[in-house]
Amino acid sequence: MCSAVERFQLLGKSGHKVESIMPNSLRLLCILAHPDDESLGTGGILAKYKAQGVDTFLVTATRGQLGWPGPAEQNPGPEALGAIREGELRAAAEALDLDELTLLDYHDGHLARVDPREATAILVGHLRRIRPQVVVTFDPFGAYGHPDHIAVCQWTTAAVVAAADSEFASPAVEQGQAPLPGAAHRVSKLYYMVATQAGINSYQDTFGELRMVIDGQERRARGWDSWAITTRVDTAAYWRQVWLAISCHQSQVPAYETLMSLPEERRKRLWSTESFYRAFSLVDNGPDPEDDLFAGLR
Repeated sequence: MCSAVERFQLLGKSGHKVESIMPNSLRLLCILAHPDDESLGTGGILAKYKAQGVDTFLVTATRGQLGWPGPAEQNPGPEALGAIREGELRAAAEALDLDELTLLDYHDGHLARVDPREATAILVGHLRRIRPQVVVTFDPFGAYGHPDHIAVCQWTTAAVVAAADSEFASPAVEQGQAPLPGAAHRVSKLYYMVATQAGINSYQDTFGELRMVIDGQERRARGWDSWAITTRVDTAAYWRQVWLAISCHQSQVPAYETLMSLPEERRKRLWSTESFYRAFSLVDNGPDPEDDLFAGLR
């Protein structure tokens, strides 16, 4: 488990670990909204593919400044909490052995109000620089209707399309500023993180209900039909590494106390498989279920 000292030491580290990217390597990029999304949602694939020699990258949109699960009177406030959660994120990135973490400077809870042209252009820049074959993000429902998750899904989907267009330019370019870095890049496969209702129920049995109230309307986690899930990746061999990454997010302890007390076998089951919907693929579009995000690319 990551100590507070270890987390705060990591605050001073650079967000970028990779100075050069090998042109022929396999590369996985996850684009997510908050610290802990990477560990809870994609920790298994990040650990597994890194162990297989795939270069792993993460873009996180916010510092999670509003994500305080404890008593209101103990909330350190957005600025302090954002700093704490950034440290936790960097510690988790170390636990998952990521090649690079990029933290954007957006505010937690405000992503739906960000100019999508700006956010898309920023992600296009990262796509053209990193040049991943596989990109993973949230599904269009934001897992449980979270507006930040939905916004990130929309930005990422648009950016994957725009990155392949050599004529795409950001608003900054139109105003005579520097062009987006790198040549046009075509992503081979885009995946959305998904789960069956049974998987969601198992998760909620541990963490509690996944729900939000937005504009007076309740939003809940919604499971995908099993037939609609295109890809299931076996990550059982990496559950301990994922658990280590999760345990780095100490500010979220009230949400994780139950998890810490679970029997080992149940914790293992929670992260034994990660499921995805293949939004598009330029290398394989057959009906057979996949067990590898890089199927058709090796």
